[in-house]
Amino acid sequence: MRNFLPLSLSLILLGGCAVKEPPTVQETAATAMGEEAEVPKTDFKAAANAAKGAVQDGWVRSFGDPKLEALVSDAIDHNLDIRAAIARVDAAAAEATQAGAELKPAIVLGGSSKVADGFSSGSDSTDSSGVSLNASWELDVWGRIRAEAAAGTASFEATQFELEAVYQSVAAQTAKAYFFLTEATLQVAEAQKAIDLYKRSLEVVEAKYEIGQVTKKEVSQAKARIAQGEIVIRRATSAKNQAARSLEILLGRYPSAEIEGAEELVATPPPIPVGIPSELLERRPDLQAAERKVAAQFFEIQEAKAARLPSIALSAGAGSSTSDLTDMIGLGSDYWTAGANFLAPLYTGGELEAQVEIETAQQQEALAEYGKLALKAFSEVEQGLSNESLLREQEDYIREVLVESENALRVSNAQFEQGRIEFLFVLIQQAEVIGARVSLLRIRDKRLQQRIDLHLALGGNFEG
Repeated sequence: MRNFLPLSLSLILLGGCAVKEPPTVQETAATAMGEEAEVPKTDFKAAANAAKGAVQDGWVRSFGDPKLEALVSDAIDHNLDIRAAIARVDAAAAEATQAGAELKPAIVLGGSSKVADGFSSGSDSTDSSGVSLNASWELDVWGRIRAEAAAGTASFEATQFELEAVYQSVAAQTAKAYFFLTEATLQVAEAQKAIDLYKRSLEVVEAKYEIGQVTKKEVSQAKARIAQGEIVIRRATSAKNQAARSLEILLGRYPSAEIEGAEELVATPPPIPVGIPSELLERRPDLQAAERKVAAQFFEIQEAKAARLPSIALSAGAGSSTSDLTDMIGLGSDYWTAGANFLAPLYTGGELEAQVEIETAQQQEALAEYGKLALKAFSEVEQGLSNESLLREQEDYIREVLVESENALRVSNAQFEQGRIEFLFVLIQQAEVIGARVSLLRIRDKRLQQRIDLHLALGGNFEG
């Protein structure tokens, strides 16, 4: 026993250096994406029109809409996806604690009591009782337990980052649903304006019909256009109700379609700073979660390798037992024990080696998933930056189309009243004006949606 304790302490100290640290984020990313993916060192490829500087947090406030800020805050407090993600974090925290529990001694208190009665011999019954305290502790000589604990910690950190990603996603979905509801509400209003326009045209056509300047055909065309407008307004109302219900679900409310959007779409804020590409790996929570999963597998491999090596466990115990007989003669039964167990897996049919191969393959899978997600993240940023310019240009052209179409409609109305053109040409021009108005609403909403997607792609926090 005297010789065993110094040896045990030496093994404990030896085990302190057994667990290796996983690769850095940049090393993991380089391995995961491979040599073909040359990440730009300074700027994103499509960042020509982006503002310079680091990515800024608090993007919800950048839209300058207090109602939007209140809705996002409400969603963070009541969204069910967030509640589920929080529960996953709690479970992962418990699993991490469980994984590290073997690093500490296990102490067990036991007790017993029994009565024996000699029916056949006619002897008196005897009572006996005992209490014991036992402790056991596996020496983590090869770092197996610490590797298991490190894997549990990395997995826990991954779920924390996943929770942050859910927060970001819910904030973005809420903002997008709010803007889409506003657009859908304005589309209903535009559809009603179109019907009002068609009705005024019908009054003009009927007046001209009464004096014989147009035929019954023009009257029917005007009435048909009103009926078509009624179809459009009902479709728009259905889209508005669906948008409202989607927003209510995000807020954890019953989908009654009672929530209202804004009276007008806000203007898209100025271009935002996008930082440098390499920062994306350490800013986006979904990428951080994926990297932590790779790290967890790194430790799982170490655990599997260490499981092939011998294990040493210390044990100690103390206790006391009494009975009627020992009480009678004035003797007690106190005891203590101490020992050590040594187990070496000599032959397991290849099970332990196979486990190493399994963990290695799963790490390769985690690396591939991380690399794929990283490339997707870079693509989302590049596409988002490209769309920023393209959508802005589209809006400029649509505004030009609207101005010219309204000018053409005024000319067509005048020509029709003068009897120089048929009513069909007026209908065509009306359709172009209404179409341009609808397109303008859509492109304005699309630019807002795109800006939110870009914030999400960059990993900027909605708070701050």
